[in-house]
Amino acid sequence: MSPQPTDAPFSITPPTGEATPLVFASPHSGVIYPPDMGAAADLSEASRRSAEDAAMDRLLAASGSSAAVLIVGLVGRAYVDLNRSPDDLDPVLIADCPEQAAPGLKTLAGYGVLPRLAGDGTPLYARRLTLEEAQGRIGRVHRPYHHALDELMQARRARHGRAILIDWHSMPSRATGPNGPDVVLGDRHGTSCATGLTRRLRALFEALGWRVALNRPYAGGYATQIWGRPEDGFEAVQIELSRRLYWDEAAGAPSAGWSRAQSGLNRVIAALASDFAA
Repeated sequence: MSPQPTDAPFSITPPTGEATPLVFASPHSGVIYPPDMGAAADLSEASRRSAEDAAMDRLLAASGSSAAVLIVGLVGRAYVDLNRSPDDLDPVLIADCPEQAAPGLKTLAGYGVLPRLAGDGTPLYARRLTLEEAQGRIGRVHRPYHHALDELMQARRARHGRAILIDWHSMPSRATGPNGPDVVLGDRHGTSCATGLTRRLRALFEALGWRVALNRPYAGGYATQIWGRPEDGFEAVQIELSRRLYWDEAAGAPSAGWSRAQSGLNRVIAALASDFAA
């Protein structure tokens, strides 16, 4: 693929092990918030960062993701959401938003490509944004990330005959409750990848003693939708890990479970590498 610009809003870590068709992505672990965000003056740092997939990139790096190339979004999700369509513009937030098809439910709820609300529900702005601001953010952050992801997927299909996106996310422990799943696999209800891949991932996570759910409450977002085309040689699965496995949400730091989660992901990733080794 093209060389990565030094000021790119993403990072790419190439695989160090045997080549596979796997592409790992962490679009929501970015922590950079450009100064032109213009957030509400009283917005706390905790609220601004509450939608981030806390340290997902660090957990993947620590878990030996050498089986796959890893692309990580570096800009915070509150600035622009890389797992939304660039057309998911919120007319409540954007003053001169163009007329378009009815916004999706997530956009209407405040979580479009430029979120109106933080992950904890706090308003991000005390103002409305302009369409020029929105298009600027999409052009500087969203478009380059997805262009790079496109190159990675195309290159792996050309080499291996298929490309498999694993889109890694984390979910707050409150999302599913204390007795809810530890992992949610989103394959858009069986359409975004071969059924054998979903079954394999479920078996690998359940072998760790982790509870696994399929598609509820997360069936897969924008990246899973656009790359989940098995008939074209592209497959995609969204994986949501509960933060209770590895993260102290009150302290904003790794919990006592970090090492266990890291070890578990090591086993899952190693098994996938073995499955797809050239």
